[in-house]
Amino acid sequence: MNDAYPRPATGHVPVLRIGDVLLVTLQGDLHDSTAQQLQQDLAETISRTGVRGVLIDISGVEIVDSFLGRVLAEIAAQVKLLAARTVVAGMRPAVAITLVELGLTLPGLSTALSTEAGMELLAQQAPAPRPGSPRQESP
Repeated sequence: MNDAYPRPATGHVPVLRIGDVLLVTLQGDLHDSTAQQLQQDLAETISRTGVRGVLIDISGVEIVDSFLGRVLAEIAAQVKLLAARTVVAGMRPAVAITLVELGLTLPGLSTALSTEAGMELLAQQAPAPRPGSPRQESP
């Protein structure tokens, strides 16, 4: 099942639902208002649909700065609070080097070399308990 969230419009980053995962593809620069809208769209969609993972494809991002690093870290923290996981896929070597040079550790994020590997990583991870669902205790 593929559903687009939200409706495409200027200033929005498309968010596609693929099964139990939201796929976000970042291309080029991410501006303040667009980043804020993306965070809001992801939170609302996770809350409404109960998906268990967010895959952010940054293969189209050539330059990273502290703003983008902060946005990725904020998305990961927000997604984790909503009982889902975040994987960043397609990071170019120059982007990885820049993130390290900036001292950005991006807690709460897992990484994968490709979108396919990111989907596999999210599928392999044990599902997190959903809010309001009964907890299962280990024997």
